[in-house]
Amino acid sequence: MPLLAFGTSDRKNLPENVERQPQWPETNAEDTSGSGFAAVEGRLDEASDDGQPGRSQSGGGDPQPDGMRTGHRDRLLGGLVPRCANVRCDSVWLRFWRRRRSPVFEGGWCCSERCTRAMVTEAVSREMRARGSGTERHRHRIPLGLLMVERGWISGKQLQDALKMQRSAGGGRLGHWLVRQGAIDETTVTRAVGSQWGCPVLAVESYTPEGLTSMMPRLFLDAFGALPLRVAAGKILYLGFEERLDPALALAVERMSGLKVESGLVQDSVFRAAHARTLNAPFPRVKLVEAASEPAIAAALSRIIEQALPVDSRLVRVHDCLWLRMWLRRQQGSIPDVEDIRDVIYTAGGA
Repeated sequence: MPLLAFGTSDRKNLPENVERQPQWPETNAEDTSGSGFAAVEGRLDEASDDGQPGRSQSGGGDPQPDGMRTGHRDRLLGGLVPRCANVRCDSVWLRFWRRRRSPVFEGGWCCSERCTRAMVTEAVSREMRARGSGTERHRHRIPLGLLMVERGWISGKQLQDALKMQRSAGGGRLGHWLVRQGAIDETTVTRAVGSQWGCPVLAVESYTPEGLTSMMPRLFLDAFGALPLRVAAGKILYLGFEERLDPALALAVERMSGLKVESGLVQDSVFRAAHARTLNAPFPRVKLVEAASEPAIAAALSRIIEQALPVDSRLVRVHDCLWLRMWLRRQQGSIPDVEDIRDVIYTAGGA
């Protein structure tokens, strides 16, 4: 399984869309911290938690349980102010100078840098614990050559000849040598590999994968041999692979996009041509992050989120990588705009 490992010496060869320290553009996220909340702030100044005028929230008197104080503030604000998604937040989400719509991490607004750090730390720990779960492996029940002999697509002698060619060359895919000796065509080899994986063979001719480059970073398409083909009914993303499926990548894209991902194989020559065209298309900007520990990872990602102020952001694991995606503007439809996406990739192999 190919892994992403970006050392210092490799940075000069990074694709053009990879930036070491990109300056995130200003977002157009709505900031309603002006007059719209001034009246609410005044009401809080006039009444304390127990409803007595002129008493501050931190004033004297018998303390009230946190739940009662929070409930009273909910009634005062009437739902006008979003509540911090950090369950351990102790600021009571009354930061009127803070943007009301961003930053958002995994669907929840963060009222402060400290709360952003807390939520990102929890997400990093969650994703790192999921490493090595064993869900990324797949064992074929029948070797490819035996499967094709069993179905009568090739003879035993043709299989032995192809294996000899493979050994003499020092490697190579068995299907390649079967096609080269004329024992079988490429389409049938793809069908046989699809039978091994128990997946369909997908067509590319009627689709434009170049229009789906916003579905994942360019580095993942290149390293893991994937190709997004089409989105059906705004709910299903068809993801093509050349040689073998990658369940870990498919699951990560499904979690990140919210779409159901259906994986399948694409005929070799067709895949290579479409893959090359897609890699040359525009992709979202990406930043590579290096850190030595989980707390350092969380700190780096939190700073990036606080700088970009996304209207939404999510973190998922892909093999030995952590993938943070930030949406700078609210999206219309299931395919995001390339310019509205910022990706951050941390290579977690050494963590």
